[in-house]
Amino acid sequence: MSQASTIRTGATIAATLYTVILVVLGLYPSQFRYLFAYIPAVVGYAVLVFDKWAWRWPGIHRLTGHPWVTGTWRVVLSPSPDSHIPEGGNRGPITTYMTIEQTFWSLHAALRTKESTSRSSNATIGAPENSGTAEIGFLYDNTPRVAHQHRSPRHEGACRITVTGLTPQAATGHYYTSRFTAGDMDFTFLNRSTNYGTFSQAQAADPEPNAG
Repeated sequence: MSQASTIRTGATIAATLYTVILVVLGLYPSQFRYLFAYIPAVVGYAVLVFDKWAWRWPGIHRLTGHPWVTGTWRVVLSPSPDSHIPEGGNRGPITTYMTIEQTFWSLHAALRTKESTSRSSNATIGAPENSGTAEIGFLYDNTPRVAHQHRSPRHEGACRITVTGLTPQAATGHYYTSRFTAGDMDFTFLNRSTNYGTFSQAQAADPEPNAG
């Protein structure tokens, strides 16, 4: 069952049980009805807390089996020799930085190089039960800085990353672009900060900026 189907099924069961409870409470003193009137609010806040924080608390994290990848990663891109890289383009390896913002049900990634920024859309995390590994996939839009757009126009691409463990420190992946380029990605975790807005800021926080 998909994650969305699980959420819908859970919501349906919860709503059905709540309706049954309200009917049954017609036989009890009115103060019990006031108590149960708060249930939807409590459930709503509980879902919010779980989505943003509780899923990665010790104990709960082991039960969810969901990797925690929030933070900033150094990413070394190694373009395939068959990639259609325009004259003057960087044929790699290319050191970049990816910042990932994550909740249990959502993920957003931004990858920054010296020349451009890529932002994700339609991101998903698949973590098969008891596998110990997970795959992160997303589409992205790349917007180069104006000075480089004459040889590197705006384009789209796709990325797939494989991580191991609940708090991975390294990962590997692949990328593909609409410019007919592709390559490998090697990830090294730096820290949990998501506040680096530029390539230079992330590089300044990297203890080994020339690694890779």
